[in-house]
Parts: sequence; C-alpha cells; structure tokens
Amino acid sequence: MGIIDKERLKKFLKKLEVPQDNDISTQSNWINRDLAPIPPERRTWGAWNYVAFWISDCLNVNTFMIGGSFIALGCSWWQALVVVAIGYGLSAVVLVTNGRVGAIYHIGFSVFTRSSFGMYGALIPILNRILLGVIWYGVQASIGGQCVYQMLRAIAPSIDNLPNSLPESAGITTKDFLGFFLFSLFSCVAIWFPVEKIRHLFTLKSILVPIAAIALFVWAVVNVHGLGPMVEQPSTFTSNDDMAWGIIASIISCFGNMAALIVNQPDFARYSKKPSDIIFSQLITLPLGFFFTSFIGIVVTSASQTLYGEALWNPIDLLGKMDNRPAVFFLAFAFAFATLGTNLAANSIPVGADLSAVFPRYINMRRGGYVAAAIGFSITPWNLLSGAQVFLNFLTGYTVFLSPITGVLIADYYIVKKGHYAVEDLYSPSGIYWYKYGINWRAYAAYIGGIIPNIPGFVGAMGNYAPPGADKIFNLAWPIGFVLGFSIYLTCNFFFPCRWIIAEREKEIIMDPSAYEKEKTETPEASSSPTSVHRHQADSIYSRNSSIV
Repeated sequence: MGIIDKERLKKFLKKLEVPQDNDISTQSNWINRDLAPIPPERRTWGAWNYVAFWISDCLNVNTFMIGGSFIALGCSWWQALVVVAIGYGLSAVVLVTNGRVGAIYHIGFSVFTRSSFGMYGALIPILNRILLGVIWYGVQASIGGQCVYQMLRAIAPSIDNLPNSLPESAGITTKDFLGFFLFSLFSCVAIWFPVEKIRHLFTLKSILVPIAAIALFVWAVVNVHGLGPMVEQPSTFTSNDDMAWGIIASIISCFGNMAALIVNQPDFARYSKKPSDIIFSQLITLPLGFFFTSFIGIVVTSASQTLYGEALWNPIDLLGKMDNRPAVFFLAFAFAFATLGTNLAANSIPVGADLSAVFPRYINMRRGGYVAAAIGFSITPWNLLSGAQVFLNFLTGYTVFLSPITGVLIADYYIVKKGHYAVEDLYSPSGIYWYKYGINWRAYAAYIGGIIPNIPGFVGAMGNYAPPGADKIFNLAWPIGFVLGFSIYLTCNFFFPCRWIIAEREKEIIMDPSAYEKEKTETPEASSSPTSVHRHQADSIYSRNSSIV
C-alpha cells in the first residue's frame, strides 16, 4: 500500500497536461501553444487596438491615486502634472523599445528572456516577475473589490450595517471582504478568454470608462464652481533640496507603476498584425492618457477638499461620501470594469505566460491566470493600500527588481544580438542560447549589479534601518537599475563575447546574404518588418516543432 503505482501516476499526470494543439506538442519542457511564436491567424491586434488598450488602461483607480498622492507628498498641482508628463512620456519610450522583439518575432517575455539569461537562467527573472505579478494582482483585486462594494452600497445602503465577523488584525471588514470576493469571482470569468479575443474588452472599456471619468470631472467642477482650492495652493516642500528629491521620487514612481507593463510589453506586442502597429499608437496614447487621467484625479481631489474638508486621493473614498446612488453605481461599475482590464493586462496574462514557461506541460496562460488569481486572493493586498507613502514605496519597489532585467533585455536585443535571434534555438536545450549549464553568467552579473545599489534604500523604504543617503539612491532606483544592467551586460559581452552566437549569425549571412542586403535598402515601413529569414523562423516554428521537441 505504501508503494506508489507508477503507471497510475503517469496516467494521472497525463490527464493534467494542457490540451494538445494540432501543431504544438506538449512533450517538451520548453514549448507549448502559448509559448510558441504567434501564428499569422492569431495576430489580431492593430494600431487602434493598442490605442484602445492604453485609453482603457490609463483610466483606472491606480492612476487617479498616483496624481492625488503626488500632491499629498508636497507637489503643487502643476508640479504633479509635470511629473506625470515626464514620467509616463519616458516610460512610453522604454516600453515601445522593449516591445519591438515581440512585434518582430511574435514571442513573449518568458521566451525573449532565454536569449540573454539562458534557457535555465531565464527562470529567475520569470519567477521574479511571477512573484511581483501575483502581489500586484491582489492589490488590483483589492481596489476592484472596493468598487464592487460601492456598487452594492448603491443598490442596498443597508449593507453598511452588515456585522463585522473578522478580527481587527485582519485589516479588513466583512462587507469589504465581500466586495473583494465578488470582484475576484468575476475576474475568473474574464481570465478564461484568450488574449487575441480580449482586445474587444479593452475597446469597450475605452468607451465606457472615459465617460465615467469625464462625468466625475464635470461633477467636481460644477460643485466647487471651478477647479477647487488645490490649484491655488503652493507646494508644501520645505526647501529646494526637499522639492528636488520629492519630484524625482515622484517621477521614478511613474516608472514603478509602469515597470511591469514595460517588461510585459512583448506579451502583447506579439499579437500585433505588423511591427509598426505598436509604435506611435503607444508613444502618443500612453503619456497623453495618463496625463489627462491624472489631471482629472487632481481636480477631483481638489474638489473633495472643498466639499468634505479633506483631500480624498482615492476616488473610491469619494464615492463613499456621495449621496447620489445611481451616479455612485455607474462610477463604481466603471472603475471596477477598468480595474478588471488593468489586472488582466498587467498581471493575469503575464503571470499566466510566465507560469506556462516554467511548467509548459501542465500550465498554459489560462491555468496560470487562475493560479495568479488564487494567490492574489490568499494574500492581504489591502495592507499595501494603507496610505499614500506606503503605496508609492510599493510602486518604487518594483523598479529594484525589474529595471535591471529591462536593461539586460534591451542591450541584448539591440546591441549584442543586433536584432537577430535564431528562433528555433529559443526552444531547444541544444541551441546557441544554452550558454553554459543553461545559464548566461553575463546577464546575471548585470542583473545582480543593477539590484545591489538599491537594496539598502529598499530596505529603508519598508520601514527598516538604512545607511545615510540610501533613500536618495532609492529615489533613482529605476534609472540606476536600468543603466547598470544595460552597461554591465555590454561590458561583459565586450570582454567575454559569446563567439558561438557570433559564428551562427555569420553562418546565416553566408547562407542567405540577400536577406541582410535587403535590410540596408528597404523602405522605412519595410524596415520595421523582420527579414525574410526572421519571418520564416517565426512563422514556421509550428510546422517544424519536431526539431524543438
């Protein structure tokens, strides 16, 4: 009885495997349908889909809170808007730059990372992003739960009298937990749909949520007969040095808010119809969307100061004070819908893709999304939203671990590999990206080197002791991590180049020199497309799957 029946265990594990694709086998430890390059028939995202994506993504509770929290930290209203314009404008440039590999080769982050970190080495950045993704999933679910509670309150105000059966140490009441539970339940329905189909959700969101945001803006202006007192009050910084570091910290927090989406960008760019679809649609829409959303958030926060005697930087707190039940229900529904879409884009889908890379036989993006939802449900994310400073520290903390990865990936694709990947080798342990023992030590030297300077400041930001000056360094966490990751990786490759990868590229140039000559003469539009060699690799990976397994 104590002996395990191996045959029965094999049958059980076989049943747990992800459904077979007609062209992609699940018998490999490196590929399944969600990891393989997206075939042409599934590349359904055009430029306007990315425009709708960012219009919908920027209009969420998180963005409202960021704009208001800058003022809570000492910025004047115009300083807060300058911070948003600079922070999100620069973030858009990095995001598009990192997303190009997805639009060219139609691969996601988890496969993209193998080229620089190695086949096994990619697991650490992937696990790192999984950890951060599930935490952020829980945070967004907590925000969505607050929206759902306001919807319930608008329908039945008596819910305010629901007895609390949870202890004080839980940090949440029974009625608030009910909203969190219902939002998590609705999210599980949305996770079921594949990425190529949920573009319609973002289109709907880009129509509904702006209406709600404009309505809230009009309500604020009408009720205070203007933009409110906040636009007249100066910044509360006590010195120029205090102001400089406060503004810098606020700009970097914009990168913190975008850090996951910057790294995740290939997961969405891989569904583009053509590479140019991801460029101006995101470079323009992203910063403008966040700028106007933050402006609305600042005006609404300003109005709350006049109407209720306190600056309510969380719009959900504002809904709790409004007495117009139909308006509260509509606004709460719009914010809940916005949060749902943001959680899918920034957390559920990327975590699902990453878990699929770790366990390709047993987890696909859908199953991985449900794992993220389960973990996000089991933590206590509402504690991360206990105040403006804690929230910004959490966002900035993202940059400590993600910015060096971004630096390594961009340096590898654009400079070290010169925009050329042997796609099939990204799925093969016998390929050129195996490096040594499946790990590229150059990438890890850069990754660790980009993290170390920010660790003391990160520890201090979490309320622990940190040496003098660590907080100033931590305010620059994202650029420090990115620049160090980028430069250290290039330095290691300059002094210790991967000669077998260089030889592979030279071999392909000899085999098909016309493809590379074409790169020099093609038009700007054509130059955004992969060469014939690259396109053939990406499109034929399905039919040639036997060489990968």
